Amino acid sequence: MIRIGVDFGGTKIEAAALDAEGRFVARVRVPTPKDYEAGLEAVLAAVTEAEHQAADRAPRIGVGGPGSVSPASGLMRNANSTQLNGRPFPKDLARVLGRPVRYANDANCLALSEAVDGAGAGEAVVFAAILGTGCGAGLAVNGRPLEGRNLFAGEWGHMPLPWPEPAELPAPACWCGRKGCLELYVSGSGLARDHGQGLTGEAIIAAARSGDEAATAAFARYQDRLARGLAVVCDILDPDVIVLGGGMSNVEELYAALPGLIAPRVFSDVLATPIRPAAHGDSSGVRGAAWLWPEASA
Repeated sequence: MIRIGVDFGGTKIEAAALDAEGRFVARVRVPTPKDYEAGLEAVLAAVTEAEHQAADRAPRIGVGGPGSVSPASGLMRNANSTQLNGRPFPKDLARVLGRPVRYANDANCLALSEAVDGAGAGEAVVFAAILGTGCGAGLAVNGRPLEGRNLFAGEWGHMPLPWPEPAELPAPACWCGRKGCLELYVSGSGLARDHGQGLTGEAIIAAARSGDEAATAAFARYQDRLARGLAVVCDILDPDVIVLGGGMSNVEELYAALPGLIAPRVFSDVLATPIRPAAHGDSSGVRGAAWLWPEASA
């Protein structure tokens, strides 16, 4: 029996079929429409094609995407794909797909995928951060996503940058309506904004590796800010492993530098927490969505 996971992204929708061992048997990608109803139909088309390729049908569907569902209203909130906000997206997906749907934030799907059989396999508490165009984070405990009582656990990207330096004040405004959110500093776009010369995060890293002084200084600030954010996570959660996903997770220098930058910030005399790149890379989101239904329920 297959599992179907759907990753509803800002630019693409991916549906994938996994076999019982978690191996891909089908993957389908389609552009994400900006219109809400068209988005529902695009998910249906992608799932239908994935099941056609797999020659099987999943009894339930897992979907990962932006934002979360309010437990008070049942409506979407905090999604940067703004056409979803204020809509009963999981309920509408279940209607369109004709079967039960479980929805989770894409960062929780990353954490779940990596906890099941990735960089956090065998660990009890996995903290996973997406460092991409934006910044999000998710938690998995004992192989299951931890969403919290109000279903917004892991909104790490919208906590303030810890221990701000005078040069970092006044804090810039975030799209969420607050100021100084961590996303503004530790995302790839945050690195580009701080560098201030119109380069992408990838180009800045390349320039730093070539010895460019401005790029080197911007990357050093980036590492320090990321370490501050992760130090707070360690103080509160003390996870067994920290997993990094998103474009910035491909920067190898981070894994050598971060432990030494985090350790002086934590309220402990020891920091042995491993920091690892996501084993499944950009496949973790869709894989985690497929794992939203435990094996006993699939």
